[in-house]
Amino acid sequence: MPNITNIPAPRVPLIDERTGLISREWFRYLNNIFVLTGSGTTQITTADLELTPALAATVEDTVPVLESEIQALKIAPPPQQIVAANYGAFYDTTTQIAAAINTAYAITFNNTAYSRGVRRGSTTSQIFCNDAGVYNFAFSIQLDKTSGGDGLFYVWGRKNGTDIADSMFHIRIKGNNAELLATANLFVEMSNGDYFQLMYAVDDVSVQVQTFAATAFGPATPSVTLTVNQVNL
Repeated sequence: MPNITNIPAPRVPLIDERTGLISREWFRYLNNIFVLTGSGTTQITTADLELTPALAATVEDTVPVLESEIQALKIAPPPQQIVAANYGAFYDTTTQIAAAINTAYAITFNNTAYSRGVRRGSTTSQIFCNDAGVYNFAFSIQLDKTSGGDGLFYVWGRKNGTDIADSMFHIRIKGNNAELLATANLFVEMSNGDYFQLMYAVDDVSVQVQTFAATAFGPATPSVTLTVNQVNL
């Protein structure tokens, strides 16, 4: 009979806790002993090893399934948290007229169309951002000149009461009733609680930020609209 005393026993539990069945390592160990000691010349049977062929087959069938499930867990992507960006849309339905030339005035807004994390302050020229980030401030201004000649309209951004460097635009408007729509946008880095203002000045007080009433075929024209979008999260 072959010497089996030198065959080391497995160092894993006999019963696999996940399946309640004999572990693969112990099955192979006991099966090898059975083969080595049996060989058709002894009375040792599978019953002597307390293992049945059906049980062995069950273990062998279960292991590949478990391996497949573990592999599936490894490649599954982690759940992702979706963070919504802040935004706002504001407009004004009044005509805004500068009282003096070459003097800075803040454009005001008397309506909020949409607001999420961006809001008008009690001073309605101030647009506050609740969260830090980079924001796109895009504006459209309906201009009108109520007398002849040329006039210049200046518009720029201001943050927390300080003019934003290199943010001014010059728009020249010519002639009486020379309506013009001025549009532009500014990217501004804001901190929690910062506020933005749209500033303007004119070299002729006949240049106005003008509103127009509704017509028979279309709605009213706001004097100014401002949309705000957070562009990073």
